[in-house]
Amino acid sequence: MNNNGLALDFGPSLFRRDSNSAASGAGILNDIESFLRRFLVMTDAQFAGVTLWIAHTHAFRAAIWTPYLAVTSAEKRCGKSRVLEVVSYLVRSAWQTSGASAAALFREIEKKRPTLLLDEVDALFKADKEMSQAIRGILNAGAHYKGTISRIVGKGTEMNSKDFACFCPKVLSGIGFLPDTVADRSLHIRLKRKLRSEKVERLRERHIAPQAAPIRARLSKWMEEQLPVLKDAEPRIPEQLNDRQQDGAECLLAIADVAGGDWPEKARKALIELYTGDCSEDQSHTTVLLGDIKSIFEEKNCDRLSSGDLIAALVQKETSPWAEWNHGKPLTAISLARLLKSFQIAPRTIRQDDGGPAKGYLRESFEDAFARFLPAECLSPNFDPLHPLQSSVYAGERHFSDPLQKASVTFQKSEESPMFTQVVTDVTGQKPEYELLQEKASGKTNGKTVPEVRCPNCGTRDFYRGHGRCLACGIESDFTHIQ
Repeated sequence: MNNNGLALDFGPSLFRRDSNSAASGAGILNDIESFLRRFLVMTDAQFAGVTLWIAHTHAFRAAIWTPYLAVTSAEKRCGKSRVLEVVSYLVRSAWQTSGASAAALFREIEKKRPTLLLDEVDALFKADKEMSQAIRGILNAGAHYKGTISRIVGKGTEMNSKDFACFCPKVLSGIGFLPDTVADRSLHIRLKRKLRSEKVERLRERHIAPQAAPIRARLSKWMEEQLPVLKDAEPRIPEQLNDRQQDGAECLLAIADVAGGDWPEKARKALIELYTGDCSEDQSHTTVLLGDIKSIFEEKNCDRLSSGDLIAALVQKETSPWAEWNHGKPLTAISLARLLKSFQIAPRTIRQDDGGPAKGYLRESFEDAFARFLPAECLSPNFDPLHPLQSSVYAGERHFSDPLQKASVTFQKSEESPMFTQVVTDVTGQKPEYELLQEKASGKTNGKTVPEVRCPNCGTRDFYRGHGRCLACGIESDFTHIQ
C-alpha cells in the first residue's frame, strides 16, 4: 500500500523465492531484487545488475577486478541519491560521502576497505585540477586488487613513500557522464526522472533498516560460504563485451552461476544490455571523431575526402562538438590532423575527382582504427584487423587513361619517405620530368612521333612515374628504352 492507500504492483518478481529454498543463492538474490523494486524505478537489466553488484560487495576480496557502479542521469531529481540510500542497507560496510578529499579517500580505503558510495562526483571532477586528478588517479587504480596510490608520509627527516591500497567496491553518482577512464571501469546505471504513474514506496529509515538487516545477514553468510568457489571461478563471459568489460563482468557472472536458478541467463542478458548500451559507449573526443568520420564516408560513399570537405561535413554534425571545437570556432585542418595523429593517421596529397591535387584522407587509412576503436564491425567485409592495410604512398592517386591529361604534380623523393611521393610544385616555364615521360609514353615528344611504349610487366599502355613505375600495376621498370 502507498501513502494514499492504493495497492502497488511491483511486478511478478516481487518477493520471489527459489523453488528449492528461500535460503538458496537464487532466493537471496530474488529477495534483494524485490527489496530494490519497492523503492526504485529502473529497467529489469538495471535491477539485475545492481542486485549482482550488491552481492559482489560481500565477496569482492575473491575478485581480481571490481566494476564500479556508475549511477548517473542527465538532470537532478532522477533518483541517484535514492539508489545510494537503498543500496547502503544491503552492501558490506557502506561508507557514503559526497565531499571527501583525495587524502581522505585513500586513507579510509586503506584502513577499512569499505563499500564507497560517492555522491555528487560531478562536483568533485569540476573542482580544482589537482584535486580532480588525484581522485581520478584513485579511481583508475582502485578497480584492480593490486591498485595502489603512492604518497609521502611522515615528518622532517622521517618522511617516506607509502603505497595506499585503493581496491574496494565503489558507487559513483552524479549528473552527466564520468571521465572516460573511470567510465571504462564502470557498470552504467543511467536513470531518468520517474513518471507520475510510476509508483514506489516512500523510504522511511525506521521501517526499512530492520527489514533490510535480515537480507543483508543472509547474503553475507552465503557469500562467505561461496568465497572458495568464487575465487577459482571462470564463468562463461559474453563475447559482446570488450576486454575491460569482461574483467568487470567476471565476478558478477560467477555469483550468478553459483546462485543458479534463472540468474545465469538473466545476468548475461542484463550485463550485455548495460555494458553495450548508449551510455556505455566511449565518449572521448577522438573516438567520437572516428565514429563521425566513418559515418561521413558511408554517407558520401567515397574512398577519399579532402581536408576541407571532411571538416565541412564534420561541423554539420549537430550531435558532435566540431562546430564549436575551439572556443566557439569550428574545427580546423590543423586540429583535425592533431586529433588523428594518435591513431597514426595523417593527411596526404590526394587526387580529387576533377584531377587536381589536395590535402586529404583516404578511407583505407581509417580501416584499422575503425575496427579497433569503434563498437561496430569495420565497414570493409574483407578487412582483417590482424593484418591491416599498408597505406601505399601512391594510394592517393587515381589512374588516368587519357594521354593528354596534364599532370600538376611531380614525383620526387621526400624526407618523409624513401620512395617517390607526390609533391605539389610551383608552375614554371619548364615542363616537369613526369610530364615529359607522359608525352613519351603517349607517342608525342617535341612534335615527333615515337614508338608506342607498353609496360613490360602488365602490357598496358599507361603513364610512367618518374624513374619508371607503372601507374596500372605499380611495378618499377627501367624506362631508358623510352626514346
